[in-house]
Amino acid sequence: MDLGLDGAVVLVTGGVRGVGAGISRTFLRAGATVVTCARNEPDRAVEADGRTAEFLACDVRDAEQVQDLVETIVSRHGRLDVLVNNAGGSPFALAADASPKFHAKIVELNLLAPLLVAQAANAVMQSQDSGGSIINISSVSGSRPSPGTAAYGAAKAGIDSLGASLAVEWARKVRVNTVVVGMVDTEQSHLFYGDDEGVAAVGATVPLGRLATPDDIGNCAAFLASPLAAYVSGSTLTVHGGGERPAYMAAARTKETK
Repeated sequence: MDLGLDGAVVLVTGGVRGVGAGISRTFLRAGATVVTCARNEPDRAVEADGRTAEFLACDVRDAEQVQDLVETIVSRHGRLDVLVNNAGGSPFALAADASPKFHAKIVELNLLAPLLVAQAANAVMQSQDSGGSIINISSVSGSRPSPGTAAYGAAKAGIDSLGASLAVEWARKVRVNTVVVGMVDTEQSHLFYGDDEGVAAVGATVPLGRLATPDDIGNCAAFLASPLAAYVSGSTLTVHGGGERPAYMAAARTKETK
């Protein structure tokens, strides 16, 4: 099925590694012109099917840099059709031990920065006859306990609310949707889950029996950006392989829970 993204101009923030790289690859395969951004240029550009994503350096927390980023894209390509707000993340830090500055930076990166980029993208999309599409990448941490990354979870809960509000404010020209992501197998999985055996063990706790791949997330983002989702806005698509088995099932001693 043709996604109808051939020739679309797509910005993927944090699109050079991990989930972001998977998203960038998916849009490249769909025929889009993909622009990635991050604070530092990657060792290798993101490629797929013989096509290469462009890279522009940008700290998405800086309003001036964000404005320059969007203006550069429009200057080069004449338009901006899709924004995927993917940049974000958090190191492990217990809430009682982390400093106020640490918490502020995590919220800034995971909530305020996506709003900055969305504002700049929306200004362009509103002036285009075809409007545009914004996809915010959120996390299951926004709707369940997130010990060790409490500020991150709170920021992602904010992203979920933000997407729903922007979808109302920026209609009819711009559709805004959210992809809520579960556990993903990336080049940094070992930092969270240990060696290959640990990654496999964690994957086994997911109903579908594995962690997501970055391309799994990219496929969902591409669908939401495409004309196939022309009537989808203000929605949340949860991509977590079925979620997590309730903890009581591991403790119960009935035949059905074994």
